Amino acid sequence: MYRSHDCGSLSASDINNEVTLAGWVQKSRDKGFMVWVDLRDRYGITQLIFDEERTDKSLLERAQKLGREFVIQVKGTVIERESKNAKMSTGDVEILVKELNILSESKTPPFTIEDKTDGGEELRMKYRYLDIRRNPVRENLIFRSKVAMEVRNFLAGKDFIEVETPVLIKSTPEGARDFVVPSRMNEGQFYALPQSPQTFKQLLMVGGMDKYFQIVKCFRDEDLRADRQPEFTQIDCEMSFVEQEDVLNIFEEMTRHLLKKVKNIDIADFPRMTYDQAMKNYGNDKPDIRFGMEFGELNAFAKAKDFKIFNEAELVVGIAVPGANSYTRKDIDKLIDWIRRPQVGALGMVYVRCNEDGTYKSSVDKFYDQEDLANWAKATGAQAGDLICVLSGPADKTRTQLSALRMELAERLGLRDPEVFAPLWVVDFPLLEWDEDTARYHAMHHPFTSPKPEDIDKLETDPGNVRANAYDLVMNGNEIGGGSVRIFDKKLQALMFDHLGFTPDEARAQFGFLMDAFEYGAPPHAGLAFGFDRLVSILGGQETIRDFIAFPKNNSGRDVMIDAPSALDNEQLTELNLKVTV
Repeated sequence: MYRSHDCGSLSASDINNEVTLAGWVQKSRDKGFMVWVDLRDRYGITQLIFDEERTDKSLLERAQKLGREFVIQVKGTVIERESKNAKMSTGDVEILVKELNILSESKTPPFTIEDKTDGGEELRMKYRYLDIRRNPVRENLIFRSKVAMEVRNFLAGKDFIEVETPVLIKSTPEGARDFVVPSRMNEGQFYALPQSPQTFKQLLMVGGMDKYFQIVKCFRDEDLRADRQPEFTQIDCEMSFVEQEDVLNIFEEMTRHLLKKVKNIDIADFPRMTYDQAMKNYGNDKPDIRFGMEFGELNAFAKAKDFKIFNEAELVVGIAVPGANSYTRKDIDKLIDWIRRPQVGALGMVYVRCNEDGTYKSSVDKFYDQEDLANWAKATGAQAGDLICVLSGPADKTRTQLSALRMELAERLGLRDPEVFAPLWVVDFPLLEWDEDTARYHAMHHPFTSPKPEDIDKLETDPGNVRANAYDLVMNGNEIGGGSVRIFDKKLQALMFDHLGFTPDEARAQFGFLMDAFEYGAPPHAGLAFGFDRLVSILGGQETIRDFIAFPKNNSGRDVMIDAPSALDNEQLTELNLKVTV
């Protein structure tokens, strides 16, 4: 038996008991005649003591040679600690060691294994197995496990069946790029790793499973942006004989369940907002509604006033920043520099100070009087003490720029409290979006999403204005889940493929198996998938999903710990019928 107790469980009630502990040396303090060692495992830290009065000399000498991260086993007696430590669960006691076994020695770690470490992110990713020993990382992984358990408990309680779907599947042209896997036994042919189990879960509904879920790995070979991983985890769900309202209700309930179980927070409201409303009022389809600063459109009050920039703009729009009239001119200039960065791309910004005496002072006073500026304040909801920030230009681009500014200001003003949770549903997305490069429509979600029944007739005459029977669950400015009512009629699915530019033969080659299944009695069905990594990070009060993944990739999609991806040798390439390098 390596241990009778863990390193976080001993207390004053264990005094005089003989115990066996095992773990890692966190640190040691050598006074010559006495050595203290902090022994750590997943559960906590216990202090060990070796002294020349009560400890054998050879044992004391061995203790003096212990290094950080040595793995040891000790046997000894629990005694009362003279200098108690209220910050430790075991701070009332220590172990007078009688026997010491070194199970494994350790090199000096490349960074300190402590909550606040001196290791940079890339270094810690290279030695991720050491980083996991640190409390913050370990606790994040334990938190992830707890959330997964609660998801399974909730869905099992609602009669969902967990089914594993294939990982080696067929490549399809829709969506992001697939990761492909060459088949040794089928020369010149390739599997793909799934971007989602979409078609399989629909086939499970055709198969009569009724309610399916899976916590599943998915893969996308896309250009990486900050905090995006080439492999990620979804909570994938599908239900038969349901409409949109049924799906929204069950996953509202699951989200409430998770918030209550893992955060002890009760959430009452899940407001709903159409895609058009979200874009008009917040400039993006995943608005953070923990704070205000809704957009106010100013075309009616800002044009035809001799200010050429606004007169030539498609859209003039602003936000009221609470309490920001205190900003100095230098502060505002820095803000203007921020929005001029290439990542945002605005050319400039007009601002209005809302003074405490009810007057207004703007950067365009030459063109606008107090009545005009009062209308701006009314349109943006500005109060005395606020600062109105105004951008102009092409409508879509300007909304995107103002959305970025809104989020940056909220961050600076401390309005994005990670312990406040504000979910909402965004519904009625466009079914199709036009791609200038390919000069054709693409599915905004995926080609199996059903159009709103009342918009089906528009598919032939006005496809760009057809709304999807789709919905996203947004939390704190992040999309944490998305889904749709699915097409289950073969004719409608064929029509959808046609509008996406597939010939009948192409549609047959790619999705014939699904079309065939629809001929054997497909039930109405709908589903949703949560981004599990993102959900866990938000519930954990953090923005970075890597902190909640055991072995993440870096921003280049590399695993720097195992050095992947890597080259194959010529023998492997030959077996796979791939080009041999010289």
